[in-house]
Amino acid sequence: MELKNKKVLVIGTGISGTGAARLLLKAGAVPVLYDEKEDAKPEEIRSRLAKDGNVEIFVGKLPESVTEEVCLAVPSPGVPADTEFMEGLRKKGIPIWGELELGYRYAKGRLAAITGTNGKTTTTTLVGQMMKECYDSVYVVGNIGTPYTETAFDTTEETVTVAEVSSFQLETTEDFRPDVSAILNITPDHLNRHHNMETYVAVKERIAEKQTKEDVCVLNYEDRYTREFGGRCPARVIFFSSKRKLEEGLYLEGEEICMAAGGEVRKLMNIHDMKLVGMCNVENVMAAIAIAFSMGVPMERILDTVKRFRAVEHRIEFVATKNGVDYYNDSKGTNPDAAIQGIRAMSRPTVLIGGGYDKQSEYDEWVEAFEGRVKCLVLVGQTAEKIEACARKHGMENIIRAGSFEEALRICTETAREGDAVLLSPACASWGMFPNYEARGKMFKDYVNSL
Repeated sequence: MELKNKKVLVIGTGISGTGAARLLLKAGAVPVLYDEKEDAKPEEIRSRLAKDGNVEIFVGKLPESVTEEVCLAVPSPGVPADTEFMEGLRKKGIPIWGELELGYRYAKGRLAAITGTNGKTTTTTLVGQMMKECYDSVYVVGNIGTPYTETAFDTTEETVTVAEVSSFQLETTEDFRPDVSAILNITPDHLNRHHNMETYVAVKERIAEKQTKEDVCVLNYEDRYTREFGGRCPARVIFFSSKRKLEEGLYLEGEEICMAAGGEVRKLMNIHDMKLVGMCNVENVMAAIAIAFSMGVPMERILDTVKRFRAVEHRIEFVATKNGVDYYNDSKGTNPDAAIQGIRAMSRPTVLIGGGYDKQSEYDEWVEAFEGRVKCLVLVGQTAEKIEACARKHGMENIIRAGSFEEALRICTETAREGDAVLLSPACASWGMFPNYEARGKMFKDYVNSL
């Protein structure tokens, strides 16, 4: 679609929305930015765009006449695809590309795209580092922080882009086709947005929808959804497994990561040579190896990068030892399955901080993972009552409710003894108490470092 001199409606004025608007300006289009919040300030929005750009901005209610003039709508990932407003655009025949699709349309070079309920950020960061060890022009974009639209115009045919892709972004793709895709796992999350698991799984699978057998899709054999998808995936599938030997793919045998291909097996590395901890990170590493190798990075460079790589911030991140107590920040554990991985990585009696915004999750499996590890559960936020009821149902008795995050931190330092660990791994989103999980993790780290 030729967009030069045409009006394009950009819905949402956050990082993704302004990124999309800047790309549209470079493409010669006329962005029409819309923010439904009545208190949004047009001049503040305009200040984040090119000063000489031809941009229209609307806040509050969007005049009907505006949608009669646009040739395309670009919603931000935070805008659900099934709202009455979005349905109205579809009925008018207006094409809808998400910010991810828009960036893809203008980007050049090769693309590796990574999704999954958990492990996306660690795997994307690791793959990005592997690419930078091998290629001169590399961008790491997407849900990890930098919108795809911010870098698309700077790419060349020699560029390699690594994208962390969320289910929200995949809702509005059309021609999006990575050279290598990966679905790390699929467990219940964002069901308040996607309504049921069937829809959520189908959206995740869209990452490979336009791929062919010339492309690669990396899948987790131990996840029932991704294993089943492997049988009908349009791309060439590479499985990885942490529990069994595979005839083809990457797998863990004892403490060794192995790769089987063409009837030959190669031992790659011992997991104790990694600086990352936890079985979840062993799986992330296997996925990253498969992605990078499929993108042409020599195995020697891949393994060297893995051995040097440290945990990303807020994901089972060691903060400090204070008075003989180890403190770990796993603020990115925003759903029960992610938080289970944080608990499993603990080797000491653990005081655990849980709770936050309610995404309609169930907590039984998370609580069942406490056995032998969690000595005390400190709860905060909207889900505290729900989690406490679940924990007591499973026999957990040592539970303390805190009225604020600051109080929870004080309780942890008073409860933990020398030889224990304190783990922030809430199994819930941070909304309602913090703007994002990063702010929650930062407060935790600042408190620990001040002890």
